[in-house]
Order: sequence, then C-alpha cells, then structure tokens
Amino acid sequence: MTWQIDPAHSRVAFAVRHMMVSTVRGSFKVFSGEIEYDEQNPANSKITAQAEAASIDTGQPERDQHLRSADFFDVEKYPTITFVSTKIEPLGGNEYRVTGDLTMHGVTRPVTFTGEFNGPIVDAFGLRRAGIQATATINRKDFGLTWNRAIESGGVIVDDKVKIEIELEITEKVPAASKA
Repeated sequence: MTWQIDPAHSRVAFAVRHMMVSTVRGSFKVFSGEIEYDEQNPANSKITAQAEAASIDTGQPERDQHLRSADFFDVEKYPTITFVSTKIEPLGGNEYRVTGDLTMHGVTRPVTFTGEFNGPIVDAFGLRRAGIQATATINRKDFGLTWNRAIESGGVIVDDKVKIEIELEITEKVPAASKA
C-alpha cells in the first residue's frame, strides 16, 4: 500500500556544530515523499522523498541566504535533495535500518538511517496513519559542500559531520476515484 507524507505533522531537519562550541539546527520547510509499505514483508518496502533545497530555514535569514548560495547548496543549480531507499532491514520490534541513495548538490551517495516505524493506527477521521522517526549522520564534504573557514583558536566554523533528523507522520494514500 502507498503512504504519503503529511507535511503539517512532519519535519526534515539537521544539526551541525558551529564554531566548535554550539550546534546550529535547521530544517527544510518544503518536502514530500511516498512510502510503498509492505505490511507482510517490510523489507520489500520502498521510500522516495525529496526536499526543496531553497526551503532551508535555520531561523537566521542571513545564514539561510548563505546556505542557499554557491558556497553551500547552490540552490539555483541544485534545487532538489532526494532520497530513494535501496534496502530496508527490520531490526526487531518497530526498529529499522534504511539504506538508500541521497542526492544533494549533484552528488549521490549511500546513506543509512536508523529509526522506528510506529503504527499504523486509524485516526478520528477514519484515515490510517503511521509515524517514522529516523536519524543518520553524513559528512557534508562527501556531497561537495566544502565551504569552511578556520578559526583562530583551532577548528573550523562549520563541522563536516551533519546529523539528519527525520520525523514523519504518514497517511495511507487514498486513490483518486475514492476522493469523489
């Protein structure tokens, strides 16, 4: 069965060390995706998702503009970030490991998320819903995001390691004929 991301109840976020002393958190505000979920054999499931790179939001407009520039995401040239799963491994209970191809800044690399799948349940409106929480850590330089500056006391302005944090509420996709 096909499930779709409910963006009003979901978040695609990241966290990265800044100046080696604090953490900057941000998210992508525009994203979508589908999950082909095989309840009988979850390993046969498939996830496809995309985020608009220009929708990046760290709460600081100047920093966000810099992140959209050619120094980082270069959103004019690479407007979309995509993920397509290649392997889903049940780990026991509601825990899973999901490996797939992450494409960002024109570079595709395998990335593995670990997380959990909760549900499905039937909500107050009769829709089937489920939740997915997952995290992965990537090296931004592996994706061509190499801008940085050294700081006087040692270290760099932006760490290479970026933690991706996904929180999704998904709903069973209603066939078009059923909506009438």
